[in-house]
Amino acid sequence: MSMAKDGLSNTQRRTRDALISAARDLVTAGEAPTVEGAARAAAVSRTTAYRYFPNRTALLVAAHPEVAMTSMLADDAPADPIARLDAVVDQFITLILETEAQQRTMLRLSLESDPQSGPGLPLRQGRAIAWIAEALEPLQGQFTAAELRRLALAIRSVAGIEALVWLCDVPGLARDDAAVLMRWSARSVLRAAMTWGPPTPGSARSADRLTR
Repeated sequence: MSMAKDGLSNTQRRTRDALISAARDLVTAGEAPTVEGAARAAAVSRTTAYRYFPNRTALLVAAHPEVAMTSMLADDAPADPIARLDAVVDQFITLILETEAQQRTMLRLSLESDPQSGPGLPLRQGRAIAWIAEALEPLQGQFTAAELRRLALAIRSVAGIEALVWLCDVPGLARDDAAVLMRWSARSVLRAAMTWGPPTPGSARSADRLTR
């Protein structure tokens, strides 16, 4: 029996993939899949399913639409931070729109406590923050690591499923309009930081210069 780098045989990987696919289908339908439910949908025994995913949270983490992506920049990505951010945000927003049903369900589930997995929000793992931080790497000589982290958080706050839900559900924007606004906001945050510097937490002076 051949084994891959992940320690799974081809048969085991097919079983695991079938469970993940079943969970994603359930999430797309707006349901909160359990390990048992994914097992039924994938025609896998309950006992076998629990060997791969000991609880619902582990299953949902594996089924998250973004889980397999480690970067949104091409090998020949530009050096200009604004161009790099545009590329990342464009791909990120496209991903959000293409997987909106799953993203909405995952957002809801991420806010629910799971006694099996303990405290915290394991479904919100900061993947997009890492992608944005990679786009900002050319600014490493200009900003400190802490400042770049705050800048990435600021950009993430205006682009993503949370922003899309608010823009579409509260003021009622069309999705295309919401996407345009998220892209504009992300670039505006970066331009503000490059012009005035990232704000220092708790600093009224920093907040003031961003509103001038």
